[in-house]
Amino acid sequence: MGRSRAGSGPAEDLLIELDRDAGVPLHRQIEASIRASVRAGRLRAGASLPPTRTLAACLGVSRGVVVEAYQQLVAEGYLASRSGGYTQVAASMPPAAGARTAASTARPAARGAGIRVDFGYGRTDVSQFPRAAWLRSVRAVLTTAPNDRFAYLDGRGVPELHEALCDYLNRVRGTAAVPGNVVICNGYGQGVGLLIQVLVQRGARRIALEDPSSNDDARVLAGAAGLDVVGVPVGPDGVQVDALQRADADAVVLTPSHQWPTGGVLSAAARAAVIRWAKRRGAMVVEDDYDAEYRYDRSPVGAMQGLAPDHVVYCGTASKTLAPGLRLGWLVVPPRLVADVTAAKVLADRGSPVIDQLTFADFLARGEFDRHLRRMRPVYRRRRDALLDALRTHLPDLEPAGVAAGQHVVAWLPPGLDETAVVTAAARHGLGIRGVGPYRISGGGPGGLIFGYAILGESAIAEGVALLAMAVREVRGA
Repeated sequence: MGRSRAGSGPAEDLLIELDRDAGVPLHRQIEASIRASVRAGRLRAGASLPPTRTLAACLGVSRGVVVEAYQQLVAEGYLASRSGGYTQVAASMPPAAGARTAASTARPAARGAGIRVDFGYGRTDVSQFPRAAWLRSVRAVLTTAPNDRFAYLDGRGVPELHEALCDYLNRVRGTAAVPGNVVICNGYGQGVGLLIQVLVQRGARRIALEDPSSNDDARVLAGAAGLDVVGVPVGPDGVQVDALQRADADAVVLTPSHQWPTGGVLSAAARAAVIRWAKRRGAMVVEDDYDAEYRYDRSPVGAMQGLAPDHVVYCGTASKTLAPGLRLGWLVVPPRLVADVTAAKVLADRGSPVIDQLTFADFLARGEFDRHLRRMRPVYRRRRDALLDALRTHLPDLEPAGVAAGQHVVAWLPPGLDETAVVTAAARHGLGIRGVGPYRISGGGPGGLIFGYAILGESAIAEGVALLAMAVREVRGA
């Protein structure tokens, strides 16, 4: 066993114990030791940690081992990277139940204390948030914004953000957005809630959702609003249009550019058929474009809103691209709904915070958003590739689905391998992972697992798949 008091200065009493015979990767041991010190209060908020080279030399390990440990703890929220390469204990403690980002706390079923690797979905690597560039935009806003921008607005948001979003969305997503049809909201959850409220007021009785689909936004809000919720089956290429046409729905919520969770892309022919259905019925298509900026092996598919702006509501958010804690979302609404959606927004909260809107507008106009996305795409691509490589090595009979995009992958289980049993066994082996089953509306369908990889380093991904392989062997041997 190796023991070292590493560094000098504020963190000179940092004690890291390594057991090279334990069979646990060294970076995991470093993570566990630092994590325990933070939780116990031995490392206080703001304390500086030794540089990675210094700590690596003291422990007799490669610098890459320490870098991997620090990166994971930054992603979990225990540490924070500062300009100049310094690493400090974060100002606020993450949830004690496990290493999770703020984004994951909105998801169901918190991970247990014994979880070593968590493939929880819907999490963005907030450690990569472009703080310096964002701060430049904050300073510009506070210096130059007109005084009247800080008064009550009309509820849709600030004109600067309407214009910046339209420029961006029309250029990158192929929308047909005009500033007068944009409503700023506090993330997708509020946006789809406002839309459901307006649709009910206008006489809607039934809403169609993809099956499977997320169960923490539209499904819950639609049910609470009294709408009849019907699931429309999803195939390899997204929602099955013939089933939608039989659903007798007044609206449908789709993720056409990257179906959540299965990863399919709705074809051009299917998109045209959905739009024909909407026009014929006078129905509304709600397009959730939640992660369209992340494409790794092909050009993005344009938004449906650009094909039929009078029948499609475009929903976007900064949660997957920047950070969910910003609570920034936007709707591009057909002209006939703008007044009603705006009135619902005003009634809800009088409008979203102005400084954040102006900051994001400046951030977009300066090209910083484009630069951030260019920087993050290869990061997430490497993590996705690491996941697929590990699955091929340890679990070749699992079938990854969907296109190379986003921040998660679904893999279908082979026949005879029970989804619930695998998820339960995985937890016993220290792995957090979710099955597809809980997100099905009608039940049935093949078993599958959802692998969220956005906040995991490549070695953690490999370790997690190895743990899953142990769990699968246990289930097969039972």
